Amino acid sequence: MDDKGFNIGAFYRTLEAAVRLRKLNWKQVADETGVSQATLTRMAQGKRPDSPSLAVLSAWAGMNPSDFVASSFKPRETHALTQISALLHSDPLLDESGAKAVEAILTAAYERLRKQ
Repeated sequence: MDDKGFNIGAFYRTLEAAVRLRKLNWKQVADETGVSQATLTRMAQGKRPDSPSLAVLSAWAGMNPSDFVASSFKPRETHALTQISALLHSDPLLDESGAKAVEAILTAAYERLRKQ
């Protein structure tokens, strides 16, 4: 299977460091995150987790999965609209439809006003 440049080994080693720093074991990580112990074991063997598990483990450890991707298309900097979108969709005061509505308004304004 094509890994798309994702370095699962580096991701897992960084996750492992977060586990050690928190003085936890993998069962506790599974309990806290809801990611199965089987998934964590497969990751230790170099296998990639499913995307929801990757997202949850990244959030739990404070890691950005894109930091573990080596590719020619990887942007050097994140655009403001991308950052704003992420913030809107993680805002506890907005439900999904509210986040999409605000995002649509901001995207329209951004597209209209950005430099050509």
